[in-house]
Order: sequence, then structure tokens, then C-alpha cells
Amino acid sequence: MESDQLKIIVLDDDPTGSQTVHGCLLLMKWDVETLRLGLRDEVPIFFVLTNTRAIAPSQAAIVTQEVCCNLKAALEAENMTNFLVISRSDSTLRGHYPLETDVIAQELGDFDAHFLTPAFFEGGRVTLNSTHYVLVDGKKIPVSETEFARDSRFSFSHSYLPDYVAEKTRGKIAPEEVITIQREDIYSEELITQLLTLQNNACVVVDGETQEDFERFIAALSIATNQGKRFLFRSAASLITSLAKLGQQPVSAEAMADYKKHQNPGVVLVGSHVQKTTQQLEQLLKQSSTVGIEIEVELVRDNPEAKAIILQKTLDRVWQVWQQGKTPVIFTSRQEVILPDSQENINFGKTISNLLMDIVGGLPSDIGFIISKGGITSNNLLSKGLALTTVRLLGQILPGCCVVRTAATHEKFSSLPVVLFPGNVGDEQSLVTAWQRINKNSSQSNI
Repeated sequence: MESDQLKIIVLDDDPTGSQTVHGCLLLMKWDVETLRLGLRDEVPIFFVLTNTRAIAPSQAAIVTQEVCCNLKAALEAENMTNFLVISRSDSTLRGHYPLETDVIAQELGDFDAHFLTPAFFEGGRVTLNSTHYVLVDGKKIPVSETEFARDSRFSFSHSYLPDYVAEKTRGKIAPEEVITIQREDIYSEELITQLLTLQNNACVVVDGETQEDFERFIAALSIATNQGKRFLFRSAASLITSLAKLGQQPVSAEAMADYKKHQNPGVVLVGSHVQKTTQQLEQLLKQSSTVGIEIEVELVRDNPEAKAIILQKTLDRVWQVWQQGKTPVIFTSRQEVILPDSQENINFGKTISNLLMDIVGGLPSDIGFIISKGGITSNNLLSKGLALTTVRLLGQILPGCCVVRTAATHEKFSSLPVVLFPGNVGDEQSLVTAWQRINKNSSQSNI
């Protein structure tokens, strides 16, 4: 395949980076042939769900290198040279930076710059004067002052992004070496000239407060790339909106229930531990036709052999609730278990994730939908619980919350809508709203 159309290739460290686009493929595997499916797809963007945020740095490096090596082979096989690579990560700055961009640059090489564009407007994340903020009740809170900066694996101390870069690169890139593109620069006639002067994989931080900011930035960037400049991005989702230019999704957020095959109740699966998720879960459990089913993760920590007992007990309760015409809401206990060693934390997280996926395997085959809360939980649901290689993104049921649907040929859950709901998106009522929209009776079936 030879095409002049720009292909946007997103390496997504959890499955929520597609939360501002629609119609494209999400790839759960990255062998050469699967990557070629993405390159050949008519939609100009596709996502490779690496799930690297859930694994140790050494493993993340191996996975990223493997994706890039296979991508080079796939690009060569498709005779494709017009492409752009995005390392998509969290809008609250959690993830393996600079490791992933370093590996991509090493494997795909000769970038003139890599841009940090963490703004995610739908989720209330903005960057102003090179400082990154989270909007809380309309107030800009520097991201270093939020719970996200105290993440057990990806903690950081700075909201001013040049200082964040210096912290994460351990001084390899000094704050004064980071190039800043602030809002006034985005609207300046000098921006194109500035982009054309970038070289040697310069680190560049870009402001963003509105989608229009990114639209203007991308317009200038396109001129620079057309003149031969090669750029790499470490980005949240909003920049992808401006790059992909896909327009409105075909089915509105309010009508997503039209994608359901069955009018049966669905299941909600909650793994994320951030405070926002807990608040949303509390609101959902107040609904009369939902029933909470708690997975007490401490029991697994204290007695790994208890996993089989918990699995059977949970499934028995799920079936009981579901047959009553109500929605089972399966959630891990809200107090996150923190173990002394980082690798132990990762291994225990995998144990709990595997338990959740075993629960998915035991769900009724004709459930109406699944809502998956949390990025890592959602990735494991797609790749392990549902054993998907690729899936087509339908659109968003809420700002920042994707809906995908399994194939009609899926061996157990055919044509099943799945809501991928990030842990840190929305207000207290957002999970209730998503559930109400996907749970309602469809106006039509089998779109």
C-alpha cells in the first residue's frame, strides 16, 4: 500500500487515549501483520494499546522497542513513509517518561523535537505559561498539588513542565534547555519559523487551554513537517483530536444504547482507586437497580489461595443480581494495597487484575454491556478478558469515555458494547450518566 495520506500511529500506555476520536482501530497486539491492519485501515489514525503504564520500566522499554521494531517492518511492507508517532500517556503526567520517548527515538530515530502536550480539555487539564493544571470545581490546581503527583509509582514534584522534565530525566535535560511554546507563541506569525529551527530531538513544552490552541499549533506544525521536519509527541488525548480531524461521531453520546444487541442488564467493573472513581462509584451504588459486589483485595494479599473462593463467591452473586434484572457493580475494595517493594506492587496488581478477568470469563454470555472503570482494568478487559486482537472504536458516551463493540463473531460476547471509562475523568455523577445512557432501552438494534 502506498498512500500520501498521513497515518497517525499512537502508542497508548493504557486504552483511554482514543477518548476524543471515533471510528478507528484499537490494536491489542503488535505483531507485524496486526500493525499492517492498522496501517491499511481507511481511518487515518490507529492506536496500539501497549498497557506499559501497568508494568515495570524495564518491561515497558522492551515492549516499546518491540512495537517500534515491528512497526518499521510493517511500514516497509506497506511502502509507507508519511506517518506521525505519538506516545500517548496520562494527562496528569503519570507514566514512563522519558523512557518511552527515548526508546521510540532510538528505534525510529532522527526526530528534530519531541513535544510535551499533556492538555486534555474534556478532562479539565490545561497548560498555561508552561505550567500544567487540573481544573477542580472550576479552579486551576497545579498538578503537583493533586493526588496524581503522589502516585505510588509515578510521583513527581513539579507542575512547571521544564522543571518536571528535569526531574524525570534526572538532570539530563536542564529546565533552561526545554523550549516553551506558550499561548501567545501559538498565535504568533513566528511559530512556523520557530518549529523549523528545532533539531536534535529538542524537548518542547506546548501550552493549551482550548481546542483552538491546538488547532492553530497543528496548522503551523503541518507546514514544518511538509518541509521535512520530523517530530515526536508525548501527549494526552486533546492534541489527537486536532491531528485526526475526524469530525462528529455517527451516533450521539445519548444514543449509545442503540449499539446494544440485548436489552438485558449489563455489568460494571471498577478497578481504579483514585478518589474521583470512588466518588463516582458511591453515586452509582445509590441507584435502585444497581447492586455493589465488593472484591476484598486484602484477603488475596493475606491468603493467595483465597482467590478461587472469592472468584466463585463473586460469580454466584453476579448471576443472582443479574437474573433479578439489576446491574451488578463489581469493584475492588477502595483502600489501595501498597506493598514495600515496587515489583511486589506490580505483581499484586497483576494478581487482582487476573482475578477480575476470571470474573469476566464467568459472566453471562448475553449481558447487555460492560462498563470498565480504570485504564489498566480496561486494557486487561480488552486484551485478556475478551481476548481481542483489534476492536473498532465507536465514539464517546461522555467526554473522555470511549465505547467499543466486540465483533459479531466473538465466541462468547458477540456485538457487546464496552464503555472504557478512565479513572480520573468526569464529575461525581459521570459514572451514573454513562450507566443510564448505555442501560436504557435502545431505539433500534444491531447498528
